Amino acid sequence: QVQLVESGGGLVQAGNSLRLSCAASGRTDSVLHMGWFRQAPGKEHEFVAHISWDGGKTYYADSVKGRFTISRDNAKNTMSLQMNSLKPDDTAVYYCAAQYSGPITNPNTYDYWGQGTQVTVSS
Repeated sequence: QVQLVESGGGLVQAGNSLRLSCAASGRTDSVLHMGWFRQAPGKEHEFVAHISWDGGKTYYADSVKGRFTISRDNAKNTMSLQMNSLKPDDTAVYYCAAQYSGPITNPNTYDYWGQGTQVTVSS
């Protein structure tokens, strides 16, 4: 089992930045790819970003490409999402998730999830 805990959410004005973190514990010796998803009220989980187990490959949703940066530090068992130029449409609960394999944009292929952290962007 792997436990994931997000932090760093909050309320910011449009155009500003936030950095989300995800701390992993438990069976972190497993080879796990990781990702960020978000869920706005009344909507389904939306893929945001993905990073391979070694940090060598990253992939972003078109809606955040160029504004968000995903990274990980395996020595510290942490993953981060740097969010710049935030927009009101980025308002959602953000979840970190971990997977062994599978289509990276499909939330059903992720095996472990954090509890989520709220990000609210005001206009």
